[in-house]
Amino acid sequence: MNTLGNQAEKVALSYLEQQGLTLIKKNYQTRFGEIDLIMQDGKSIVFVEVRLRKNNIFGGASESITQAKQRKIAKVAEQFLQHHGNQACRFDAIVMDKAEIQHIQWIKHAFEV
Repeated sequence: MNTLGNQAEKVALSYLEQQGLTLIKKNYQTRFGEIDLIMQDGKSIVFVEVRLRKNNIFGGASESITQAKQRKIAKVAEQFLQHHGNQACRFDAIVMDKAEIQHIQWIKHAFEV
């Protein structure tokens, strides 16, 4: 991953921890793909996609989470839950235009599967 992407994930993780979530796993990978952050929020597992866009020429950060990307994330999440016990879960997104906390938008329940 590029340095800017790493920085964005660190900022997102710090922000979510400030909101009371706890990190379970970072950059969880399977043969189906990767989930940037897996967090615990109370009794729920939260699968978080982190998106950073330097400009909006090709659309904003939230628009870059396509239906194909959502399906891939859901498949990876399904694998995680099979290995770690089925629990209530949701899919969130952290989108930002700069890798700084003041530029974060946290979208809870960004998509359903």
